[in-house]
Amino acid sequence: MANQKIRNIGIFAHVDAGKTSITENMLFLSGVTKSIGSVDDGTTRTDFLEVEKKRGISVRSCLTSLTWKDTKINLVDTPGHVDFSADVERVLQVIDSAVLVISAVDGVQSHTERIWNALQNRGIPVLLFVNKIDRAGVHLAALLEHLEKQLSDQFIVLQQVEEEGLAGVKVEQGELGQLESNIEKLAGLDDALLEQYLEGKKIAAQALQIAFEKAVKEAKLFPLYFGSAKLQMGIEALMDAIVALLPGPAQTADDDFSALVYSVYHDKKIGKIAYARIFEGTVAVKNVVRNHSQEIEEKVNLLRSSQANDYQTVEMASAGDIIGLCGLSSAKTGDILGRPGALIPESVNLNASLLTVQVKANEEKQYAQLAEALQLLAVEDPALEFEWYREEKEMHVKVMGWIQIEVLEQILLQRFDIAATFQDPTVVYKETPVTSGYGIGHYTMPKPCWAIVKFLIEPGPRGSGVTYKSLVRTSDVHQKYQNEVERTISSALKQGIKGWEVTDIKITLVEGEDHQMHSRPGNFVLATPMGIMLALQATGTRFLEPFISFKIRASDDLLGKITSEIIQMRGTFESPVIVDNRMTLLGTLPVATSLNFPVKLSSMSGGKAQMMTSFHSYQECPDALAKSRAFKGVSPLDRSKWILKMRKALSD
Repeated sequence: MANQKIRNIGIFAHVDAGKTSITENMLFLSGVTKSIGSVDDGTTRTDFLEVEKKRGISVRSCLTSLTWKDTKINLVDTPGHVDFSADVERVLQVIDSAVLVISAVDGVQSHTERIWNALQNRGIPVLLFVNKIDRAGVHLAALLEHLEKQLSDQFIVLQQVEEEGLAGVKVEQGELGQLESNIEKLAGLDDALLEQYLEGKKIAAQALQIAFEKAVKEAKLFPLYFGSAKLQMGIEALMDAIVALLPGPAQTADDDFSALVYSVYHDKKIGKIAYARIFEGTVAVKNVVRNHSQEIEEKVNLLRSSQANDYQTVEMASAGDIIGLCGLSSAKTGDILGRPGALIPESVNLNASLLTVQVKANEEKQYAQLAEALQLLAVEDPALEFEWYREEKEMHVKVMGWIQIEVLEQILLQRFDIAATFQDPTVVYKETPVTSGYGIGHYTMPKPCWAIVKFLIEPGPRGSGVTYKSLVRTSDVHQKYQNEVERTISSALKQGIKGWEVTDIKITLVEGEDHQMHSRPGNFVLATPMGIMLALQATGTRFLEPFISFKIRASDDLLGKITSEIIQMRGTFESPVIVDNRMTLLGTLPVATSLNFPVKLSSMSGGKAQMMTSFHSYQECPDALAKSRAFKGVSPLDRSKWILKMRKALSD
């Protein structure tokens, strides 16, 4: 297995483009399954959750492995709805190349463009598969022109399609040099070929092929394939291309083990499975693996290679493979295992969870069960940022939209047998200091204890986050205590005086004092939030609200209506670009006022307008338009109660 050729592929698409059906075809052709599952019937192997079968959409990524032409293909089927972008972001960290599925009927949709941009930004090689070419109304020439305008002009067409839009559609493999446009694109990337092309010489087919394969692996050219998953058409050619054109994992020396956990799933029979991409080294059953992120060690009990909704156990996995590790009971999505190798890529941000919602069990007796279930789901998807405020008996999660809320509700019912209600979501505001000010946190009674800290707080530039520095000498506060102060800053800023996370802030520890006999690290953990909150009380805070950037494409006769709506929502926009009676409009919108705008836009355009959004920034918001929250739990401003809580002397 160690020397087997591997391809780590992500398959991506806007919802309903047909990528799960394509995956089903690939599993069948490779012999993994005996039949092709149906999305409509809920029998697909990669959509194995009950909620996926009932809704007919993927809500989480699923790894499946198959073998084609002596090459192992680790195929990760990803969700197509924007509400599950966090899962797509994690998959982008562990793949080497991608298949992007385009519906021949719908063309480039909002999530298609978002994924394409992310793949381009990472330099990931991509094959495009145009699905549903048998559907009525398909015009491939117009579609190709549409793809070049919306995505890239560097596509290579290798096939000829006859009778498109009909049940009798045919796809035939062509020659690379058959189209003049292909030769032009290849010549533009290779000096030797360009010289021959300009001199009017015929370029050898082998030279074209070598240049083509190199350009695809370098993500400079993108082959375009056609087919219909429904008719089992074009899938073999796509699989051949995956093996022949897309790159395998980067070769590494026999280094220490280094891997990234991109997904966690809890199996009813064998417990937690941590799916990880191995970037360096090897891992074997019974190995003790260091979790670098959590600074703990755990033993691997089982290695699981996934095949559809089944699996095979293996004794060892090597660099370049994607594998399920069992036995790592503390592993979380995003953890680095082994050493933080240089090959592990940085995270990708497709979207942000800008809504928070409170969850309640319909039956009060299931309160504890709900908390346990949400904690488990947050291990699988850290983007939920589960918060449990025990004093108020409140549980909150962050979400991207209504579809995610509906899916979470169904998962809690089907997987955990918990009927739960999600209240109306609230926009996630933040707060930032208005001016500069000081705050002193002191904890000197009852002895033995001693911690005194004085902070200067100042407003930071917008988007700067949190910056911290200390001016205190180690002779005044020992370095180990100063380390505790710095570690406590982030948790101390989770709730400010308006109840929201504090950001865009400069914090300086300007004075402090420890005691040779009475000081303990925990004393400074207790004193730091008191000093921070007192300083925020002195400076005052103002609200920040989230804004999204948008790109709207619609008929130009809707320009007046759309811009009027944007102005009413407190949005801004640039001058529109109008081509062939279609306009493109860029701008920004507050999240709070635009939650229902995509539905309204679809209604006013008859479903023909496209809107792509992404997080833009947090900007100042008038107090009258924002919403304060009561402090959850015990506030450090309530000194006596805070000390009792931190000393674990406060009863629930």
